[in-house]
Amino acid sequence: MKRSEIAIIGGGPSGLMAAEILSLQNHSVTVYDSMPTVARKFLLAGKSGLNITHSEDFERFSGRFGISSVPLRTALDAFTPQDVRAWAEDLGTETFVGSSGRVFPKAMKASPLLRAWIKRLEAQGVRILTRHRWTGFGGQALTFETPDGPKIVHTDATLLALGGASYPRLGSDAGWLSALTGKGIDIADFRPANCGFDVGWSDQFRERFAGEALKSVTATSKAGTIPGEFVISRHGIEGSLIYAHAAELRDQLQVEGAAALTIDLAPGRSHDRLAKDLARQYGKASFSTRLRKGAGIEGVKSALLREIAPAASHADPKALADLIKALPIIVLRPRPIAEAISSAGGVRWSAVDEGYMLKALPGVFVAGEMIDWEAPTGGYLLTACFATGRAAARGIDGWLVR
Repeated sequence: MKRSEIAIIGGGPSGLMAAEILSLQNHSVTVYDSMPTVARKFLLAGKSGLNITHSEDFERFSGRFGISSVPLRTALDAFTPQDVRAWAEDLGTETFVGSSGRVFPKAMKASPLLRAWIKRLEAQGVRILTRHRWTGFGGQALTFETPDGPKIVHTDATLLALGGASYPRLGSDAGWLSALTGKGIDIADFRPANCGFDVGWSDQFRERFAGEALKSVTATSKAGTIPGEFVISRHGIEGSLIYAHAAELRDQLQVEGAAALTIDLAPGRSHDRLAKDLARQYGKASFSTRLRKGAGIEGVKSALLREIAPAASHADPKALADLIKALPIIVLRPRPIAEAISSAGGVRWSAVDEGYMLKALPGVFVAGEMIDWEAPTGGYLLTACFATGRAAARGIDGWLVR
């Protein structure tokens, strides 16, 4: 019996995972990628320690995707965080759970895992063609620009796994938008996710404290109160604690035109205790001394307090405690999407059937960040990319059988 020809466009985690599943079903699978090598964003994420998934309770994990938690649930049920760890270990990559519950390879790198993965795919007969940029549809065929000129490819089924709109220099540039909108596919506008925000710092504060980290704080927004740390940047604020609030802040800015992140600079002390400790400080002592001795606040924390509330040095102990426990940082706008770790937006769920096939294009499937969902950092994004790649592969196989 003739083997089905399947094209997977995009060599990131979703596309490679689909290739792994489909090649085991005796299909002929070719992965096309526009870059010189595959999985470049995956490799970049692994430079500082590849956060592959998260160890928290699965019910809590599966609810981390906001309104997309329901449509993603079937794919996540079929490839849970524990399955991700087992898959990685089968490729020779042992994993461990960090203090935050995040799961990392023991080697703390993406490259050994990727090398083993590609070796497995090649052993299963998967062809990987790089420097092949998909340019759209030519009738029932696919068209590509390659180093050898234009190429036309005929397939029995196609998976689009081209990523979102973040990190365009690594290939996720949303260059596929016109090809799908031209076919009537409903697509939500792309927006930055897991991103930093601009803040109107004074020149003095920016020059002195850009790059400084605020540690052991909590931040509160409509996303809740979350402990962690963040970094002062030249433009505003960055870091994992900011990313945890990014979706709520971004949406609040869009709807209301204003948003603020409330910082507790001393989460280990109650308001009453803080006010009493500050009241005990000698009245003629400098403001810096009173903050350091009465609240344990100095350095960039002290500077941030002065930046946000210049009159704080004249506040009475209770009012000063109010500021320390709830210091509002007004955010002006998200940083550009090209700087974001990931993006929201993409092909709407309403345009996709339960097998991840585009309803308007039979035989064409989508997976990964092309679809309109977002997730916080912490391994959620990567796990869902793996899971949707597998789910789309199952959808393709089922559709070909039917």
